[in-house]
Amino acid sequence: MDRHLKAHLFDIETAIDEVFSFFVQVPKRFDEYQKNLMLRRAIERNIGIIGEATSKLLKEKPKIAISHAKAIIATRNRVIHDYAAVTDDVMWKIVINDLPKLKEEVVALLSDGEEKG
Repeated sequence: MDRHLKAHLFDIETAIDEVFSFFVQVPKRFDEYQKNLMLRRAIERNIGIIGEATSKLLKEKPKIAISHAKAIIATRNRVIHDYAAVTDDVMWKIVINDLPKLKEEVVALLSDGEEKG
């Protein structure tokens, strides 16, 4: 696997792991997320990183096996450029539903890349 692709995949994996790490000390509940501005901003930042890395991946490998890659990039653009459109419920859905699936896909891509050399 190309080292740039691998680096972008590692960036995504690291950002997801960081989001998950926020819930070691804080209960993984929507009400906790809503009342904690620092947690919300930290998650938004990592979503931005994930979207940027996904954008770079798509430029290098347009058919990469990442579900909803364009939606990930669109979310990044909203977080960065149209922050007023970012709602707590949408971000929470991403944390609960989308990041675990994305993590699986990234781990699989990294595994495939290691096997292929």
